[in-house]
Amino acid sequence: MYGLFLRHFFLIKSSLPRVLDLVYWPTIQIILWGFISKFFSIYSDYYNNTLGIILTCAILYDILFRSSISFNMLFLEEIWSRNFTNLFIAPLKLKEIIISLIITALIRTLIGLVPAIILTSPLFGISILNLGLPLLLLFLSLYIFGITLGLFVSAGLIRFGPSFENIAWSSLFLLAPLGCIYYPLEILPHFFQIIAKCLPLVYIFDETRNILINNFVNYENLKQAYMLNFVYLTFGIGLFYYSFLKARIKGTLINMGE
Repeated sequence: MYGLFLRHFFLIKSSLPRVLDLVYWPTIQIILWGFISKFFSIYSDYYNNTLGIILTCAILYDILFRSSISFNMLFLEEIWSRNFTNLFIAPLKLKEIIISLIITALIRTLIGLVPAIILTSPLFGISILNLGLPLLLLFLSLYIFGITLGLFVSAGLIRFGPSFENIAWSSLFLLAPLGCIYYPLEILPHFFQIIAKCLPLVYIFDETRNILINNFVNYENLKQAYMLNFVYLTFGIGLFYYSFLKARIKGTLINMGE
């Protein structure tokens, strides 16, 4: 028993990613729920329909989560099956891989979300359709950012292999406290506010709350979100191509897999 304990102890001790993984999840949960609790303790009457707004924001966040995870899972399945290099036996281009993953991720996202969205109405009397036509713009913006995160993670998987896999699950949870999903930007400390303003999530969820509370659309928020999405998406595609090129030079593509 002592020998088995030492085996796992030294395995954790010698691996920084494993140590960070142990610390990461409790820290993120405490920070996220700490900000949520702080918000409700200070602004208890901020929402006139707390359940509707919180649940709507949760559904929108799940759009982001499902789109990114779906993209990552499709890519990881190619790695787990050691099939990624086999794809290039055919005259397949990188852009064609990216486009196919984007389309398939959209289908997976809709399959997972549509039943959940339908159930919220009879169970809680809440409908995300109350956002009206701006819902399409919010959905598209979240989907683009989710795909962008998927590109970042996939680039890391190509460059560093399956050891980068944990980032696929943790990246979205890291952004949750900074994305201001359930509370306004003002709740964050000033330093975090500066970082948060660089994320399209802040503008997307701020606009969601604005529509539900004030019943009008501030297109400036949507414009800001799309501009940031364009910057991140461009960088994500460039990073994907760069990682693939470096992996080809180092010859690590043939070793990808479990």
